[in-house]
Amino acid sequence: MDVIIDVFHQYSRREGDRDTLTKKELKLLIEKQLANYLKHVKSKATIDEIMKDLDINRDAQISFCEVMLLITRVTIATHEHLHDVEGQQQQQQQQLKQQHHH
Repeated sequence: MDVIIDVFHQYSRREGDRDTLTKKELKLLIEKQLANYLKHVKSKATIDEIMKDLDINRDAQISFCEVMLLITRVTIATHEHLHDVEGQQQQQQQQLKQQHHH
């Protein structure tokens, strides 16, 4: 938990309000912290689309609560991806076993 808060503040304190992210700060946070995980999200959204989607109160700033929505979605997508990979590995192992038996 502390890590998430610390990372948020590393970016939120760069410009404007110290406790919200501007679009520029959000873009940096995503590129530096979430790039590896975002590739598991099935719908590829642009920074503009992510910003618009997260900015619930339409103030052109992303609060900590709003950024948690993104982190939650990315975490869920990564969790599903891990299950997909696990399933593929099990399938490959079964195929190998069947080939050895024939």
